[in-house]
Amino acid sequence: MTRPVTAPTPTPAPAADDMATRRADLARLRGLSDDAARPEAVARQHARAEMTARARAQAFCDPGTFREIGGLARDEDAAPGEKPADGMIYGIGRAEDRPVVLVSQDFTVEGGSSGVIGSVKLEHAARRALREGCPLVMLLDGGGHRISSGQDSRHYAWANPLFHDLARMSGWVPMAAAILGAGFAAPTNYSALADFVVMVRGRSYMGLSGPALVKAGVGEVIDKETLGGASAQVDRHGLADLAVDTEAEALGAIRDFLAYLPSNARAEPALRPAPAPDPAAEAARAEALASLVPANTRRAYDVRKVIEGIFDPGSAFEMKPSFARNAVCAFARLEGRPVGALANQALHLGGMLTAAACEKMARHVATCDAYGLPLIYLIDVPGFFIGSGAEKTQLGRRSAKLIAELGQATVPRVSVVLRKGYGLGYFAMCGGRSFDSDASFAWPTAEICAMSIEGAVEVIHRREFAAAEDPAAARAARVAEMRTRVTPFGGAEGFGLDDAIDPSETRARLLEILARAPARRDLFMPPKFRAIPPI
Repeated sequence: MTRPVTAPTPTPAPAADDMATRRADLARLRGLSDDAARPEAVARQHARAEMTARARAQAFCDPGTFREIGGLARDEDAAPGEKPADGMIYGIGRAEDRPVVLVSQDFTVEGGSSGVIGSVKLEHAARRALREGCPLVMLLDGGGHRISSGQDSRHYAWANPLFHDLARMSGWVPMAAAILGAGFAAPTNYSALADFVVMVRGRSYMGLSGPALVKAGVGEVIDKETLGGASAQVDRHGLADLAVDTEAEALGAIRDFLAYLPSNARAEPALRPAPAPDPAAEAARAEALASLVPANTRRAYDVRKVIEGIFDPGSAFEMKPSFARNAVCAFARLEGRPVGALANQALHLGGMLTAAACEKMARHVATCDAYGLPLIYLIDVPGFFIGSGAEKTQLGRRSAKLIAELGQATVPRVSVVLRKGYGLGYFAMCGGRSFDSDASFAWPTAEICAMSIEGAVEVIHRREFAAAEDPAAARAARVAEMRTRVTPFGGAEGFGLDDAIDPSETRARLLEILARAPARRDLFMPPKFRAIPPI
């Protein structure tokens, strides 16, 4: 469904009624929109960015595959060659030899704002991706609605079914956005519904309103970098998933992201050829896992090294690596098969689950489940963040979001306790039998219990310590005694775990489980229409 628009002034007909003249006229009209025909506009763009809108579209797609749609479209108040394509480049192409629908905002046309025709083209692109079941890629560099047309109820009252379609597309086809410059207002709204968002540091900005409108609306004076630069929206707020240094890296990041996902939720997994077998190298890599996680729970380590040691070498693609760093969410591969990895990061807050970490992980679970990627949990969790700071972040509901997403997931899931598996955090990380895992394992370094050993000893035996001749020695003895009861061997004996495994076995055991597990499972849900998210 497209918005009716007023017919523009017709393009003058060619003087002579012959095919050669008409073909020449077509070539001339097409040429008016090309970058080569607009050297001044292109020069201004290159002064503020690396590429033009069309160059970005061509650079993203496999060479020679981008085909523009609506290149001659123009708004009613524009003559041929003015406001080319109404500031919205739209077309189809291929990425890794798979079809994609792509839109690219042209900042040289009215600051990339959305005019009447440009808005219709964007909606047409979304509808095509929805209908054809292929990814939608948005290269965004512009403002919101074009004021000259937006302040006219004849146009604006129509609204646009774009957001309805983007909402329906969620979980059906992958959606990815790159903020490559201006991104306040509409580009932020589009990106918020995307599965992956990348920004360019020092050049990209996101937010519901830019500094001028913020000042006019609420009187706050703030610069665009502080308000919506990558350090704010990627590192602190997590609105975008990744920040890179160049436009080329941003386009490459979207291609990398899409490579893990099928073209749509019903398509086959995005398999890659398995790495060439090298038994000696694999054995050395597996054996090295045993040295990565210290048995001493007070010592930190980088769980990303564990991920690198378990999955195909170099296959990990981390989501939101600079946000909520106490959690690691990544796509990876096992013998070429894409999976989703979720891990606690002991280097930050000891891997404790905060509100931000819960939201990050819940989002990753939902994305993996939507596109059929098995979930691999690597657990070293001391529990949830507590105290007044936690309550201010609504952690009670944010943690429930993580739990709810896992409870509704249909894909295979396997958990491996690397070290700490404490309290409700252990449940939320798919520990034991909490969420019907296809397998639950633990390394010899695992400790699985309701709360930290030191904390439990203090609560249970505090009167004993107060009366002891040597409170420190009495406390140490109780800690050592309790530690003997929280081992992975006890967990396996009680059949809360499938097995206690040597770290070197982890990759092989994961491959065995995923080879047997069905791609989807019946949730045996009651006859409801939908779940209500905690947030």
